[in-house]
Amino acid sequence: MEFTNKDGIKLVDKVISTIQENRDYLSQIDGEAGDGDHGINMNKGMTFAQEELEKKDGVNMSQGFLTISKILISKIGGSMGPLYGSFFRGLSVASKKMEVIDSQVMSEMLCKAYSNLSDLTDAKPGDKTLIDVLSPAIEAYESNKSDFKQALKAMTEVAEKGLESTKTMVAKRGRASRLGERSRGHQDAGATSCYLILKAIADASLRLLEEGE
Repeated sequence: MEFTNKDGIKLVDKVISTIQENRDYLSQIDGEAGDGDHGINMNKGMTFAQEELEKKDGVNMSQGFLTISKILISKIGGSMGPLYGSFFRGLSVASKKMEVIDSQVMSEMLCKAYSNLSDLTDAKPGDKTLIDVLSPAIEAYESNKSDFKQALKAMTEVAEKGLESTKTMVAKRGRASRLGERSRGHQDAGATSCYLILKAIADASLRLLEEGE
């Protein structure tokens, strides 16, 4: 069960369109405990990346994720640009030599993305950040990776639960941490975008796998 790196550009397209479609939602979530610009900034980065990719022919998944990474790091301010830039760079680095993407390669992509991101933040589960989505989601994928489709579905389900869990947490990182107890009851914006990105990757992968059956 696999798809080609070339066809995997659809994962990149899905991530971009998902963030664009959820721009206002992400900013609304961010506005509850932050500056309200998360959706605007993420959308700007994805749109710049989309414009860059449209100038090129035959771009594969790894090259597409690297393009997103470079744009986020160079053109998006705050903490999220470097964090997500490192995340997408990890997806690219772990797959760039692979012509075919199977469950093991996807595992290596996710783990490398998480490792890269962890180099920039010491946030841990329970701190009300994107780590509350990413960490358990990757663990769920790893536990099910003998079945590519099941691993993707498990990752999405656990990512959603991780997102829900942030509503009851008190923020310990980022701007929201300034609110203390008042941050409780609000969903974390970074966790929300992380869930959307993982779901987009999983949904696009599942579609490719189903088309290949």
